[in-house]
Amino acid sequence: MNPDAMKGSRLRAGDLLRLGANGLRTRPLRAVLSAAGIAIGIAAMIAVLGISASSRAHLDAELDKLGTNLLTVEPGKDADTGEAVPLPETTVQTIARADGVDTVSGTGKLEDVNAYRNARVDPRESNALTVLATDPHLLKTLEATLDRGGWLDRAPARYPTAVLGERSARRLGVTGAGERVWIGDRYFTVLGVLAPVPLAPELDTAVLVNNAAAERYLGYDGRPTKVYERSADALVENVRRLLPRAANPQDPQYVTVSRPSDALEARQAAEASFTGLLVGLGAVALLVGGIGVANTMVIAVMERRSEIGLRRALGAARRHISRQFLIEALLLSCLGGLGGALLGTAVTAGYARAQGWPTEVPLAALVGGVAATALIGAVAGLYPALRAARTPPTAALAAP
Repeated sequence: MNPDAMKGSRLRAGDLLRLGANGLRTRPLRAVLSAAGIAIGIAAMIAVLGISASSRAHLDAELDKLGTNLLTVEPGKDADTGEAVPLPETTVQTIARADGVDTVSGTGKLEDVNAYRNARVDPRESNALTVLATDPHLLKTLEATLDRGGWLDRAPARYPTAVLGERSARRLGVTGAGERVWIGDRYFTVLGVLAPVPLAPELDTAVLVNNAAAERYLGYDGRPTKVYERSADALVENVRRLLPRAANPQDPQYVTVSRPSDALEARQAAEASFTGLLVGLGAVALLVGGIGVANTMVIAVMERRSEIGLRRALGAARRHISRQFLIEALLLSCLGGLGGALLGTAVTAGYARAQGWPTEVPLAALVGGVAATALIGAVAGLYPALRAARTPPTAALAAP
């Protein structure tokens, strides 16, 4: 009687799982090596996505602290002469009156003015430092912090006082407030030292003095060379369109408005492209793992022809044989998928911790990775399962 016609021949789900697992237990080394191929592909994809997500989480946290609503205004260039057109002296005041502006501050670069540790230093040893005139609102506008000491508002604006950028302090050998540095033709008292300012790195190598002191002692003409502005996130684009005319009502075409945070967004886009490349490499590794599963299952069918033939002779239907080997392939692939998910998560956590980043592994990557292994298991095991189902009962008699 044809076993496929035996309506009473049934195989419960629990028995089917035990049969599939038994096939893996009888050949543990082969199962582990095949699952490792899947695990490497899944781990590669999860680690790449996890590290990228952790990096973005760290970057987003930094942006949340610094704000993504910082706009900068600088002099534009004359198209005919190629020279920069200075901003008006009233630029900061007129921008402050524009709709949507929360806070604004400017800095003016003092040409031919350098800072030295003392008056005896060779004038040619300027340490590539920039002397900038500014106002007391700069610290708030940039949401910068002081590493030590105080800000310019600690002393009257007309007094010769200064605040140093983090690298400026190191180059000048200044360790704290109260020390003096030589600027122009006189000593200025250091009030404090800034912590690094990521969105305005030019301040790290700057020496900041009050506008009033710069006009009185250093010949500052009052024209800012760079203006920083903040507004609500929802108003940034609208304010950006208003800034040229607010900065220079007479010649708005000679005003350049930029966003330092655009560079950070470009960095995120570059990381996303790099992630896409590595995900492709992970997919290749996953494909290799799938081929390994298919190869393992084909060999298993060939080696177990006598077992298959005997089960067929005892009444097992073709669908039972095909499901058994399909389940075996699925278990093998899922074993590799779960191992890869754990390994990828561990690699992500270790790397993120080493970098000081928050650990973030996308849930979609974990679920998708395991689901991908199940799909690969089904595809890779389909041919061997169908081949096993076609094994005739007489194969048991022909087996040695």
